[in-house]
Amino acid sequence: MTSTSGRVLVYGGKGALGSTIVSHFKARNWWVGSIDMSSNEEANANVIVKPNESWLDQESEVLSGIQKVLNQEKIDALICVAGGWAGGNAASKDLIKNSDLMWKQSVWTSVISAKIASEYLKTGGLLTLTGAKAALEETPGMIGYGMAKAAVHHLVKSLAAPKSGLPDAAVAVAILPVTLDTPMNRKFMPKADTSSWTPLTYVAELLYNWSTGKDCPNSGSLVQLVTTNDVTELKVN
Repeated sequence: MTSTSGRVLVYGGKGALGSTIVSHFKARNWWVGSIDMSSNEEANANVIVKPNESWLDQESEVLSGIQKVLNQEKIDALICVAGGWAGGNAASKDLIKNSDLMWKQSVWTSVISAKIASEYLKTGGLLTLTGAKAALEETPGMIGYGMAKAAVHHLVKSLAAPKSGLPDAAVAVAILPVTLDTPMNRKFMPKADTSSWTPLTYVAELLYNWSTGKDCPNSGSLVQLVTTNDVTELKVN
């Protein structure tokens, strides 16, 4: 590998937020690897996930792909922004279907990220997962989503505890957005007040700073991203 400022893996690196993060780190001379269902052409390397495979098979394929692209090198940070949203209360005909999808998109990816971090993260490296502010409370209208994100919150707390299996001094945190300013959100919520949406570039810069040790919260932190009148504030749980 050529000389770089650092190395980061972005799980979900082809999505709207993931692509922004890949671009942000690349512009700062980082080596960036993307893990997603399709390639991010801007990334230095890509590991492709097959969504129809079992959790075990996805783990096996992702770890095998990472072993090839990293070639025994360690990474400074692993950022998991894979996920999605689906609604539904207990009476919804899609309750189980949507809950299953949410579990696959948020929990499978986060746990595989934890496994990757245990093997490839440097001492003192950063693992960032993606929770949700909504999941700090009950989510009756989106039960599957709330359960999955609450599970991610629990995972972060567990990874920050002693004997979690992460490298020494590694930091595990979660970002808890409310609404991100993505093209899809603008398409499906055209009349929404976007001044309360968090810009993707803000999130990318925040994660870059944390990856370089700047203002990084304590391990186990759940960091809410609360945007009001186009100004984003962090609230740490």
